[in-house]
Amino acid sequence: MGKVLDRIEQYADELRAEGTEGDRLMRLSDTSAKRLRDSGVIRMFQPKEFGGQEAHPREFAETVMRIASLDGATGWVSGIVGVHPWELAFFDPQAQQDVWGEDPEMWMASPYAPMGVARPVDGGYILNGRWSFSSGTDHCGWIMIGAALGGDDGKPLMPPQAMHVLLPRSDYDIDQESWNVVGLRGTGSKDLIVKDAFIPTHRTLSADKVMDGRAPKEAGRTETLYNFPFSCIFPLGITSSLIGCAEGALAANIAAQRERVTVYGTPIKDDPYVLFAIGEAAAEIAASRAAILETVDRFWDMTEKGQEVTFEQRAVGRRTQTAAAWRAVRAVDEIFARSGGGALQLSTPLQRFWRDAHAGLQHAIHVPGSIFHASALTQLGGEPQGVHRSMI
Repeated sequence: MGKVLDRIEQYADELRAEGTEGDRLMRLSDTSAKRLRDSGVIRMFQPKEFGGQEAHPREFAETVMRIASLDGATGWVSGIVGVHPWELAFFDPQAQQDVWGEDPEMWMASPYAPMGVARPVDGGYILNGRWSFSSGTDHCGWIMIGAALGGDDGKPLMPPQAMHVLLPRSDYDIDQESWNVVGLRGTGSKDLIVKDAFIPTHRTLSADKVMDGRAPKEAGRTETLYNFPFSCIFPLGITSSLIGCAEGALAANIAAQRERVTVYGTPIKDDPYVLFAIGEAAAEIAASRAAILETVDRFWDMTEKGQEVTFEQRAVGRRTQTAAAWRAVRAVDEIFARSGGGALQLSTPLQRFWRDAHAGLQHAIHVPGSIFHASALTQLGGEPQGVHRSMI
């Protein structure tokens, strides 16, 4: 991590300043994207045979947090695009060669939600559909997206069967008008449109096998990184960026409050109520950071020893991760509410961190209902079914 984080620190002032441009463009600026490429953050989970680092997930999380503390959207793209190399390691070797063979710096966008249908044909599938929320997609040359397996009629099979599939940039369109939002604007999370694209079988992978851990074993991956639970590593980049946003908001708030005086002439340094709010928020954000990193470290140690990370442990891990996100955003609300009217100025970074944090909380990976249900039911000796097992 040292080298990647050192490179990020070299660009810190620039990444912080370029966040304003990304917010205006509604995508990362080309300069910010280049800085991420040069830093190596997107290759932290990439296999070594393709020039990757196979880094510890904790190192990745800490790096994403730091980037997001400079600019939320840049951290978000790092956290999402940076996880895709981990899964590509399970695909057929030819698929890995297709993506990285000529350019090991190649990025892949997503999403994994099966918003399109793949109809079987000789040698592969014909894919059609429209996918929303493809973060960082303008800077990616491939996509790794979810697809529902269909029948000859082009309709999804029942019960549903999901795949993850790879397409090159020539096989899909980006709807450039589909992203106009209040937060995480710089992520450029636009819609993708696929019409009658042929996908060879070697560029497909069963989603169930990825989620339950069969995919790395069938691919012959023995490294600890690639046998790490999907339900911990996939949310990791997303929640790490959200916690980084909260850390950025806290830093911006402290910087603004140092010399601030209220309309009544009281220096903020002499206002015990604001000081309490800042202190409490700082503690909550630190707790969120510590919680997800502790889970990562514990799951890593178990995986490294060849121990199974059980469904109950994974469910509790997801509960911890989801709660960490909500705790961090609530803390941002507490400091923003005590930052005065000046914090509303679009020229200040605090309002962007506030918007980005709330936008990040809308990701499906942060919905607490089914996760809290599953973790509690499992600990009570029950057996969650259906949606309550999803993403665990």
